[in-house]
Amino acid sequence: MFDIAVIGAGASGITAAIAAKNKNEKLSIAVFDSMNRIGKKILATGNGRCNLSNRHALEHEYYNKNFALTALEKYNVEYTVDFFNSLGLFTYEDEEGRIYPLSNSAASVLDALRFECDRLGITVFTDEKIDTVKVKNDGTFVINGRFLSKKVIISCGGKASPSQGSDGSGFELLRSLGHTIIKPLPALVQLTSDNKIIKSFKGLRSKGNMKLFAGENQIGTASGEILFTEYGLSGIASMDAQRILCDYLSKEKCSVVIDFFPTLTQGEIKSAIIERAERNPKLKCENLLSGLVPKKIGQGFIKCIYIKNDAPASVIGDNEADRLATLMKNFRIFLTGSKGFESAQVTRGGADTSQFSQDSMESKLVKNLYCAGEILNIDGGCGGFNLQWAFSSGFCAGENACRFNVEV
Repeated sequence: MFDIAVIGAGASGITAAIAAKNKNEKLSIAVFDSMNRIGKKILATGNGRCNLSNRHALEHEYYNKNFALTALEKYNVEYTVDFFNSLGLFTYEDEEGRIYPLSNSAASVLDALRFECDRLGITVFTDEKIDTVKVKNDGTFVINGRFLSKKVIISCGGKASPSQGSDGSGFELLRSLGHTIIKPLPALVQLTSDNKIIKSFKGLRSKGNMKLFAGENQIGTASGEILFTEYGLSGIASMDAQRILCDYLSKEKCSVVIDFFPTLTQGEIKSAIIERAERNPKLKCENLLSGLVPKKIGQGFIKCIYIKNDAPASVIGDNEADRLATLMKNFRIFLTGSKGFESAQVTRGGADTSQFSQDSMESKLVKNLYCAGEILNIDGGCGGFNLQWAFSSGFCAGENACRFNVEV
C-alpha cells in the first residue's frame, strides 16, 4: 500500500509528488501515467522552450481566479523559481515577464523534475492508464483494482492535447467519485473563419490589438502577434482571444476587430495614406500601403474598398483614404468557431472548484482525495500562466496530502 498515489505525471502531478516527499521523506509515494514516459506535455510547452511561469501571475485574470489565488499567493512565482533553482535549473525573464529555463530547453525542466523523483525514491509507473478509483469502507483507495493507497491526488489534466496524455479520463474518475464536471471546452486554440480576405493573408504575421465581440457586446480584448492562416487566426493574440470567447463561440455570432496600428490615430493613418498617394500618384495601389503593413495585407485592404490593385494611387482621395484608415484601425473578422482539443493548449471547464478546498486542493466530497492542475476548472492565458497554476496547485496538494494524523 502507498501513502499517496498521484494519478497523472504532468507538471502538477510530478510537483505534488515531490512536494509531499520533501515534506515527509518517510512517505511511500507512487506516480502513475498513461504515457510511456512522464511529463510529455511539458516538452511541448513554449515551443519546446518551456515558458514555466510569468512574473505577473498574481495580476493575471485566471478563470475562477478567486479559487486559484490562495495557492498562487502561497506558492508564488518566487517560490517556483527558487524550487527549480534548488534542483539545479536556472531561469531568466524576458521583457514581458515570461520565465524560461536558462538552457531554453523544455527537456531541462523535465529532467530536473525526473531526477528529483529518482533522488527522493518516488515510485513511477508509466504505461499505466488508470480506469478506476474506488473507496473501500475503511477509506482506502483501490486503483485499477490492484493498487492500494491511503490518499490520492488526481492530476491527469483536461482534454487538451490528447496525444500527450490529456484525454479527459480524469474527469470520468472524478465523476465516479461523485464530483461534478463543468463541460470541457478547448481553450488557447486557433480561431476559425470563412473570411476570404484573410485566407489571402495566409502565413503572414502582424502585431495589433483585438476587440472581442459576442454578438453586439464587447466582452474583452487581446493583444500581441496575429498569424493569419488558411482556416482563420493563430498567434498569441488570437489564442488569448479564443480563450475569452470560448464560452460564446457555439452560442452567438462572434467576431474580432483588429487594430493594426494601436499607436496611431485613424486621422494620422489617413494623412499618411493621402501623403503617399499625392507624392507618387502613378504608384500602383497594391503598393500604396507597403511599409505600413505586409504587402498582401495592404492588397486585401485595397480590395475591401473595391479598388483594383493595379489602379494608380491617384484614385485615392479623401474618402478612399478614410475608408482604408478605418479598415486598418477596425478590421472586423467574423468567426465560425475554433480548432478542437487536438490543437488546444488548455481546457476550459473540468472539476467544479466549489467542491474542493482552495486552501488544500482536497475534495469536500471524498476525504483524502485531492486534485491539482488543469483537471480543475482553472485556466489562464498564454505566457506561462497555466504552468504556474500547475506548479502552485501541485505544491499545495502535495504538501497538504502528506499530513497524516498518525505517523506513517
